[in-house]
Amino acid sequence: MLHIVNGDTVGDKLKQGGIQGEVLVWLEIWSEGPVFVDASSESNRVYRANYLEQTMGIPSSKFIALSKEQERILEQFREHEEIVLWFEYDLFDQAMLCCLLHWFAGQPMEGTKLSLLSLNSFPGIDDFRGLGQLSVEQLLSLVGTWQPVGQKTLELGKQLWEAYASPDPLVLNKLLQECDLAALPYAGDSFRLHLARFPSILNGLGIVEQTTLELVESGIHSPLALFKHTGDKLHGLGMGDLQYWYRLERMTQGSKPLLAFRNFDRFPDYMNPSISSFREGKLELTPFGKAVLAGKEDGVEANGIECWYGGVHLSGHRIQWRWDSSKQSIVRT
Repeated sequence: MLHIVNGDTVGDKLKQGGIQGEVLVWLEIWSEGPVFVDASSESNRVYRANYLEQTMGIPSSKFIALSKEQERILEQFREHEEIVLWFEYDLFDQAMLCCLLHWFAGQPMEGTKLSLLSLNSFPGIDDFRGLGQLSVEQLLSLVGTWQPVGQKTLELGKQLWEAYASPDPLVLNKLLQECDLAALPYAGDSFRLHLARFPSILNGLGIVEQTTLELVESGIHSPLALFKHTGDKLHGLGMGDLQYWYRLERMTQGSKPLLAFRNFDRFPDYMNPSISSFREGKLELTPFGKAVLAGKEDGVEANGIECWYGGVHLSGHRIQWRWDSSKQSIVRT
């Protein structure tokens, strides 16, 4: 057997428990940076690696080497009788799952079984956030509870990945509104939350930025506390700390910053994950940040934007796509 999991914590615990078969920890952040339908294309990989290095400090050479190695292992899947995919309910995991399903949909299985274990709860845990919370014994209790991946699941995963990687967000928007998503029960909520990350028609803030400014206004000023509380409110994103630090840093930049920071001079990144002054730092709303939060100004029109959400590249002060929370839909501006 080959178990494909997200996260070293889960992988290590499965190995400690002596699970039957090999464990492959899939290392990717498909919820961040440019996404392409053909994830293994060398030019796409290099473009993505450079973006992640610039935004979160992940060395591009390391990213490329890890990507190639895990793909090499994946391509040997027919050496196993069964492949088991272990993934959670949030966007971080669901994007990764759909990418893998898209890949498997194009492979002759030749007798190898493909199975899926996907969950959003666990008995006895009220605030379930992911498999990493579980003990070795709890993880092992899930062995054998996975379900076979049928053609419907493969096809839906393929459709979702292609829609997520499309440069036109209306493709995903339409799929979520019109398609039967029962084969992947957590995909709908996670990808809808992904679309809510787009700048709002009201003030140019995505849901991460909106939530952050609301928390600062409520009296939470520590970056670490903001990460915790934003993660609690938006746990369906499965957002990691490096992803959040990048978003937070962007809010302190531009000609009219939304936030001002005190007592620290830089944000953590992959190469510098722990900065002592950052732990003591504080973030405060600027007058412009207050105006944007009140809906009197538009953050994108004032500061511009330069980022990727799935396959959509948003750039400049006038962008084509916005999120309309009243319609729960992407709209063309």
